[in-house]
Order: sequence, then structure tokens, then C-alpha cells
Amino acid sequence: MQSLRMIENWPVPTASAAVVRADGSVAGAYGPLGHRFPLASVTKPLAAYAALLAIEEGAIELDEPAGPEGATVRHLLAHTSGLAFDEQRPMAAPGTRRIYSNAGFEALGDHIAKATDIPFPQYLHEAVLAPLGMTATDLPGSPAKDGVSTVADLIRFAAELQAPRLLAPQTLAEATRVVFPGLTGVLPGYGHQKPNDWGLGFEIRDGKSPHWTGSGSSPRTFGHFGQSGTFLWVDPDARAACIALTDRDFGPWAIEAWPKLTDAVLAELATR
Repeated sequence: MQSLRMIENWPVPTASAAVVRADGSVAGAYGPLGHRFPLASVTKPLAAYAALLAIEEGAIELDEPAGPEGATVRHLLAHTSGLAFDEQRPMAAPGTRRIYSNAGFEALGDHIAKATDIPFPQYLHEAVLAPLGMTATDLPGSPAKDGVSTVADLIRFAAELQAPRLLAPQTLAEATRVVFPGLTGVLPGYGHQKPNDWGLGFEIRDGKSPHWTGSGSSPRTFGHFGQSGTFLWVDPDARAACIALTDRDFGPWAIEAWPKLTDAVLAELATR
């Protein structure tokens, strides 16, 4: 895709990207697809997918207690448990505020590990990575931020997010709709938003502005970005997904470059 050539002008040492159609085919790619990058918070959708599989398997339940007092698995996935960003300290009652929380995903990983008697990185591997053939992906630490992967592997995950084989389609549909609608919160790097909408482990674009996706992205677009300069979005209306991994931390360069790339990708897809 010609639009992906825009990445040549990004101020990053190394970048890799791909656009994946809803049928799983690759519409275009850029850079070293096998290069392993730290995912930062793009780890969360992978961890959430493992949690959804644990729910379908009956190992845990969406509304069972987990994390701080009064919180559930649903609260942890939707960043509404009340836990602080990076510590196991409640800052609000569950369900009352959207507090983006690495600690919440770490509590979720611990909860799944106890329920299954399997360390969470191993559970993620067995439930998600191995079945999808994501052989270059692993989780050496926190389920919130320590994943390492390649664009080649995330192409497989992006295909799964558009035509699920591991999950029931209705489970994924629920996870990519707004949960606890209307809550205010902060989108890291973009400030306070009202509402700050999320699904179950996936950020929902809705009408957020500014945003890391494009002005042409549909409100149903879902995904995640990471502070290591990474993103993955799925736009159901465009019937496509886009992955970009870099080795430069998120900052003003990304705030400027990512929406332009997204809009160019969407415009090119619309002409095909």
C-alpha cells in the first residue's frame, strides 16, 4: 500500500507495519515484519483476549469478584475497578470512574493464574499465542505492558479480531462495545475525556478528539496504543485493521503522525 510509505518520514530508527483485511489477507506491509518490538500497552488486548477465553472456558466469570473490594473481572477489563494507574491502591469505588490502570490488568492476570493454577504468561501462550501460531510473541512480565511481538505475529491477531476462531463472535462483539458508558477518564497522552469509552480490554474510539486513530476512523473502531510507540486498531466499518510497531517511545511525533497514516490507509482502502 502506498499509504504505508508515509512511515519512511517518521522520526524512528525502526518501524514495521501492516494492514489486514477482514478476511485475514494482508493489504499492505512495511518494514521488517519479523523484528521483535516491546509492545507496551498493546499487550493489554492480548491479555484481554486470554481473559475472554478463560470466561468462555468457565475458568472465571465476568461478574465474579476480582481485584479491590467490590470490583469484578468486568471492572478490571474495563478500567473501572478504581485501582490507581500503577499501584494496587483504590482511588475510586468500582464502576464510578474510568481510571486507566496497569495495576488492574496485573490483578486480572493474578486472578486468572489462581483460578487456572497456570502462570498467566503460560496461560496466554496456551490459550492465544500457540493456537494462532504467534511463535515470536511472549510475555516475560506484566500482562499490562511487557509483551514482545512482531508485526508478522500481530497480523494473525488482527485477523482473529475481525473473524474470531478462538472466541465466539458474540463474546468478541461484547468486548468491543462500550462497557459502563458515560464515565469520564484520562486517555494517557491525550488528557481528560468525557466520555472516556472502553470495552473489555479494548479502547473504543467513539467520538473522541483528539485521538490516536484518524478523523476518518469509524466510531466503532477499537484497539490500543502503547507508550513504546506501538498501535493496533480494527475498524469494522472499513473491514480492516492496522498495526504499527516502532522503537521510539510515544510522544508528539506519534500524536502528529499516527492519525495522518490512519486516514491515508482508510482513504486508500476505500478506493480498492
